Amino acid sequence: MKLLNKSLLHLSLWMFMIIGVWSVFFYFNMLNEIKESVDEGLENYKRQIIYSVEKDPSLLKKTNFDEGFFAIRELSEEKSLRGKDTYIDTLMYMQDADDQELELEPVRLLATAFKSNDRFYELKIINSMVEEDDLVKELFREALVLYLVLIAAIIFINSFILKRLWKPFYLLLNQLKDYRVGSSDKLPQAPTNTKEFNDLQQAVTILLQRTIETYRQQKEFIGNASHELQTPLAIATNKLELFVEKAGLNAEQAGNISEVLDIIGRMVRLNKSLLLLTKIENRQFFNNRPVSLNKVVHQSIGDLEELAAFRNIEISVQETAEMLVTADNALAQIVVSNLLRNAVFHNINYGSVAVFITEKSIQVVNTGIAQALDHQKLFSRFYKSEGHSQGSGLGLAIVKAVCDLYGFSLQYHYDEKKHIFEVKSS
Repeated sequence: MKLLNKSLLHLSLWMFMIIGVWSVFFYFNMLNEIKESVDEGLENYKRQIIYSVEKDPSLLKKTNFDEGFFAIRELSEEKSLRGKDTYIDTLMYMQDADDQELELEPVRLLATAFKSNDRFYELKIINSMVEEDDLVKELFREALVLYLVLIAAIIFINSFILKRLWKPFYLLLNQLKDYRVGSSDKLPQAPTNTKEFNDLQQAVTILLQRTIETYRQQKEFIGNASHELQTPLAIATNKLELFVEKAGLNAEQAGNISEVLDIIGRMVRLNKSLLLLTKIENRQFFNNRPVSLNKVVHQSIGDLEELAAFRNIEISVQETAEMLVTADNALAQIVVSNLLRNAVFHNINYGSVAVFITEKSIQVVNTGIAQALDHQKLFSRFYKSEGHSQGSGLGLAIVKAVCDLYGFSLQYHYDEKKHIFEVKSS
């Protein structure tokens, strides 16, 4: 979730809680204010009724609410002295102008006692709360509308105002996504007068400058190391070959020199593999273009035909579609070649290698040792299966590095006494 959307979500939730709590307090506060106002009116009615009773004793005959908004009944002196003004909320059957029949309506009732002509009476006065309830409901609706307006305002501010404020940040972020050390000439820049964004840009620039310098030094070191290793190894190989040709060596001496030459050859291959692996991890291959792995497979099989025939290994290819990937052609050839070479080299006499190609995957299935390889170490550098110590142990590590570079999936499993390697494009 984007930062702007996440901030909007949190802000909306907090606004909902704050306005929700505020609405509860607002509701009860307004209800109390309305009741206090109604109680003051009832108190005023009480004084007027008592005063009217003194002038017109016939009012004492109104013993129910059918004839008005108050009712009077006689009390004993003892009950009258114990009584005090009481305000309660209750329901009474009433009929408004728009009602077809009597309905229960909320009312506010005042119960009090008074004395008239040495006799004691209980006075009950009611005041309808229908309008007041409607007012409270209306206020609640207004609060809800206020919340919705605030949310809409927040969304508007987030979409237009905050988005403009955060524009330099996202501009810098997009440039960083596209930036490649060693291939991008210009450092990411996002002009802004916001201090925090300027500080972020300065920190990113310093970090990238250090990374570029480290990359340059590493690249220079790799090139120098490779050159310095290749030269003496090539010289040693040439001198040993000349020595074997010119010197009269016996079989044992010739065998020892042959072993030395083999070791030097392995060192040369190891040096080239390490150099290639480092270049892959440093992303020094940028000649990406559509490559047909079908063609690469057939080319690699052609290169391995003699070795496969010598060991009586049958190679077959089953294609259901053309697999096109966007990658450096040399790296694509390395992936296919390493998988096929491993399938042939680590196979058994009279074994088989089957290649299955679909639009999104290539699968290499081969016979070999009758047990699964170590999944934890299989794609690690210098890992070698039991009984095979001649290789450099970097073939599958290079395949894994190339797959990681291009976002391909590389999987291995052992099924029905066959080793299965599968590369899937994204």
